[in-house]
Amino acid sequence: MTSPFPRPERRLQITADASDPLQRGVERGMQLRETLPGTIDAYDRLFRLGAVDEKTVRDDAERLLDAVDAHRPALRAQIEGIAAGADAEIWRVAALNGRTEILSRSVAVPPGECSTIVRSMRDADGRARTLGVQTWDWHMEIAPYWHTIISRGGVHDYAGLTECGILGKIGLNSAAVALHFNILGHRSDRPEGMPMHVLAALVLEEASSVAHAVELVREAPVTSSGSFALFDAAGDAVLLDISPEGVFSAPAITEGTWLRTNHFLTEAPAAHEKTWLYQPDSGLRWEFLRDRLLSVGAPTDAEQLRAMLVTGDGEPPVTCVPDLALPMGQRWASLATVVLDPVGRRADVLDGTPAETATRPHLALAL
Repeated sequence: MTSPFPRPERRLQITADASDPLQRGVERGMQLRETLPGTIDAYDRLFRLGAVDEKTVRDDAERLLDAVDAHRPALRAQIEGIAAGADAEIWRVAALNGRTEILSRSVAVPPGECSTIVRSMRDADGRARTLGVQTWDWHMEIAPYWHTIISRGGVHDYAGLTECGILGKIGLNSAAVALHFNILGHRSDRPEGMPMHVLAALVLEEASSVAHAVELVREAPVTSSGSFALFDAAGDAVLLDISPEGVFSAPAITEGTWLRTNHFLTEAPAAHEKTWLYQPDSGLRWEFLRDRLLSVGAPTDAEQLRAMLVTGDGEPPVTCVPDLALPMGQRWASLATVVLDPVGRRADVLDGTPAETATRPHLALAL
């Protein structure tokens, strides 16, 4: 395995708790004043590497912001608040929130992406609970530009991980609904509807149950693709294929165990998948993890679940460590490893790869 990649000495942790959405965004933005310019610059370079020019980025960002405003004006207000608090242009922050949709235009080679496991189990006392674990794999250059977030003041409080300036990604809320997030690719993806990261924030702020979360996703005007693994303290769980073609529920690999990498798992959207984006990498990771889960026995706690994502030389890169000799745009890394526990209403965010659980900081978030 290649040597570890550089990360900040101290991870930014943000709390915003204003009841007014604009002010809640301002509170975030004020805490991002030092890091947001670097985030914007890093994505400007990634957009250029993908041959997406600045005018196209701005046009896409403004169109996506209008889509957010039409569906959830309060979320647009939060984006505008972040820009105001950080003294940044609104379209720049909108572009960060729509970075997945804008990068769907990219001609660059895409990264190996995230791996997620959700498992219903019984703890040492025999109590039923559902836990989820995920690697967040992305460009190494974004390592300085993500943070943990505790957001209060919406319908529900929520806690988790996201990138600087981006409303939502991975987390759980005070109604005990948890969300893991993977990117998928469909041939009809386009930067017009509700951005996936903003949709994740919507679910975290509003969902009172897994069923309600699915309803919120189905109602959203979606023109891009992703997967939400949703589970709650009641034991309900669902794995969604989200695409411009519709929202579909993917099957478990075995009773009580759901597995996601970066390809569609249901027939309709899979027929129009951008297979050149994440294959064969995604399929190899999925098959490797499926076989591991089915052969070694069911994990019974968070530590065992996290260990499922540890891989080494000669194995599919579930644990993703960048080759520092490669140029920007080709250095993929597991920037964080996240365990979500809706029963305990807590998240464990490991600031590193799953193989670094004993050597890198764990950031504990609780609601």
